[in-house]
Amino acid sequence: QVQLVESGGGLVQSGGSLRLSCTLSGSTFRLWHMAWHRQAPGKQRESVATITALHSTDYADSAKGRFTISRDNDKNTVYLQMTGLMPEDTAVYYCNARRYTEDFWGQGTQVTVSS
Repeated sequence: QVQLVESGGGLVQSGGSLRLSCTLSGSTFRLWHMAWHRQAPGKQRESVATITALHSTDYADSAKGRFTISRDNDKNTVYLQMTGLMPEDTAVYYCNARRYTEDFWGQGTQVTVSS
């Protein structure tokens, strides 16, 4: 069974940076397409950034130029480097692993940006 464990969330001031990490266990990490999503209070969950098994990346418009997704297959870990954080980035951030019809989620990590 695939398990995803996120870390790195916290409280940061506007303009600050955070790096989120998500480690996958229970399967061969390099085969999975990975993504970060977020859900703010009262809003639907939205995709933030994705990275395929071939390391191709894609970003939501809100993340372009500020966030960077990367993966380290040796460490079974996907990262989300976030810079220039704004209060509207406040949300629970979730790690997602997808492969064919299989789809797994982490428990989420809270990111709070104060103004």
